[in-house]
Amino acid sequence: MERLSQEEIAVKLQENKNWKLVDEKWITRKYRFRDYLKGIDFVNKVAQASEKAQHHPFISIDYKLVTLKISSWRARGLTTLDFEMADQYDQFYEECMEEN
Repeated sequence: MERLSQEEIAVKLQENKNWKLVDEKWITRKYRFRDYLKGIDFVNKVAQASEKAQHHPFISIDYKLVTLKISSWRARGLTTLDFEMADQYDQFYEECMEEN
């Protein structure tokens, strides 16, 4: 997969303002949960989708705060797949927040 240009990355980040650019080659987002196990459920969904796509984020769990950090190693930067996965992770977050 081909690496996105800085202009393409800027457009993608405008489409999803929850994600932040780090060191011009990563995107990151913090997700806050009402309780610890909701965050763990979210991480499990992220892990399953990432394994299926063979595209894995860095995951940090700090009690009720989960941080994801994504990049494409082979492309040495960000690709369309990174943003597709980010959208999927955001959808998982919405689903977790809607559950009782």
